[in-house]
Amino acid sequence: MADFIPLSVPNFAGREKEYVNDAVVSEWVSTGGSKVAGFEEALAEYVGMPRAVACNSGTSGLHLACLAAGVGRGDEVLAPTLTFIAAVNPIRYAGAEPVFIGCDDSLCMDPAEAEAFCAARCHMEGDRLIDSATGAHVKALLVVHVFGNMADLPALMRVAQKYHLALIEDATEALGTYYTCGPYAGRMAGTIGDVGVYSFNGNKIITTGAGGMLVSNHPDWAEHAKHLSTQAKADELQFYHDEVGYNYRLTNLQAALGLAQLEQLEGFIENKWARWRQYRDALDGKNGYRILGFREECTRPNKWFYSLYLEDGRHERDAVIEALKAKAIQARPVWALIHEQADYGKNQAYGLEKARDYRAKIVNLPCSTNLTEADCQRVIDVLLAL
Repeated sequence: MADFIPLSVPNFAGREKEYVNDAVVSEWVSTGGSKVAGFEEALAEYVGMPRAVACNSGTSGLHLACLAAGVGRGDEVLAPTLTFIAAVNPIRYAGAEPVFIGCDDSLCMDPAEAEAFCAARCHMEGDRLIDSATGAHVKALLVVHVFGNMADLPALMRVAQKYHLALIEDATEALGTYYTCGPYAGRMAGTIGDVGVYSFNGNKIITTGAGGMLVSNHPDWAEHAKHLSTQAKADELQFYHDEVGYNYRLTNLQAALGLAQLEQLEGFIENKWARWRQYRDALDGKNGYRILGFREECTRPNKWFYSLYLEDGRHERDAVIEALKAKAIQARPVWALIHEQADYGKNQAYGLEKARDYRAKIVNLPCSTNLTEADCQRVIDVLLAL
């Protein structure tokens, strides 16, 4: 039996053991210690922001982002239906409801559909966008940079500004993605809207096992997020707390991993590009396949996940996944649409045609940062033989 090729696994080829050992020797292994502050500073410098706030997951980071943006009970937030559910659940944590918007061909939220919802289904009351059907205040726009592909932020920012919406960037899959030209040239995913969040889950482009980071263009939002993430302590010595806080802290051991991973990020991205090109050159336009591209005009995507699109009827998504599995190759479908999930079936959804099509026809292929040329070729050979 050939060796198993996983979908996306960590790559610990740097100084991870050294940095973790430093943390263990120092005996700071929990949520205190210098590695946490060091990781926050290194991440902030990498993305070009003055401050970064560590947390224990991208999900908790998004919850903090919603709270920082003032999202609360009875509000609504425009959110994508084609994404992982952890991007949307934090809206509910804050007491608000998502309104689901479909995607464009980047797999990210379609700005035209977001604009159409605001124009056709809502009205302005002063500087507040009101959902005409529910009477709720539409407070924010939550944008996900799907698979490391930059969403159309110039267009989405115009929608947010026109309708007085906070823009929350879920950049959990997009660390290292940035604009190369245009109004946001040099700006990283996660740093353009009001608040952005990164994830360091085990399958992300860098990992701390579990963890996340928040950045914001509003210094007070970032400081409030830090305050909330550490149980909202107003006086650490006397244990006074001035609001309901959360235990969303990152550990020193995790931060040690993060520091070593961040040092290797650009090399990881280089390998992501090389393997994506290998898939594209071998499969795009062959045997009923298309390799979905990334928004490369004016952006440098990190190409975190690769999408094989089944272009015609000769292949069925789940059959392709099973055929790869039979050859010890892990693959998966894109996420089930969130507006079809059990707890979100009654929420409004708008402009869904492309999201439904991509849900039915995408297979995500192996894309680890240490995926070799030979292993990539093995995947290609199996697909061409189907």
